[in-house]
Amino acid sequence: MVTSPPLLPNSRTEADGSAIIRVLSYNIRSMRDDTDALARVIRACAPDLVLVQEAPRFFRWRKKLARLASAAELVTLTGGGSVAGPALLCSLRATVERTEDVLLPLTPGEHRRGFATAVVGFGGARLGVLSCHLSLRADERYEQGGMLLDRLAGMGVPHAIAGGDLNDRPDGRTFARLAKELQDCRATAPWGAEHTWTPGNPFQRIDAIFATPGIEVLGCGVPLGQPGVTERDLRAATDHFPVLAALKVPVG
Repeated sequence: MVTSPPLLPNSRTEADGSAIIRVLSYNIRSMRDDTDALARVIRACAPDLVLVQEAPRFFRWRKKLARLASAAELVTLTGGGSVAGPALLCSLRATVERTEDVLLPLTPGEHRRGFATAVVGFGGARLGVLSCHLSLRADERYEQGGMLLDRLAGMGVPHAIAGGDLNDRPDGRTFARLAKELQDCRATAPWGAEHTWTPGNPFQRIDAIFATPGIEVLGCGVPLGQPGVTERDLRAATDHFPVLAALKVPVG
């Protein structure tokens, strides 16, 4: 039996111009599973930003991603096939300042990797955003973790978030490298369930959302028990569980 977690705060702009936002990170396995269930999960989480991994990359990938965004009551921001899978979706609440798709160096014999990035505004808050899907190879993954940190530092904004499928657990070198510089949102303010990779029974936390130190983490975890999110839909949608975070972003 699933125990419902406390409700996360709803998205809103505070009197001082800071913003409370909901961020979802989700590996959608190229939409090869139940896309109706996938859209229901996303919609029920009511995110302002969705950091997608394994977006469709090949035939009519833009149309497929746009169809998912529409079904989830969002719009496509950037990424997808142009950056080997990571993508960003957003609500109409977001003001888009700029976007950039970044392809990472290709290791022969390995999958191409990339970052989908953007700078967006919510009220008086400006925020850098990055979605990633890191390598299965430990050495390449560690280098990509450094590139991620460099990319966030170079976005020219005081606050930033990154999220994705790290292919690494909290005790791994790459996960630890990111958590040393950024807040691991789940560890900072645990909420909901923990494990994100779902073949059989979930047993690994390899998907995460990170935030720069000035952001207040109000809660983060797998939204099992969130109103409108059923375990049946979570298991039908893709082979990963999503990570949902509520964050308070200061003015800046």
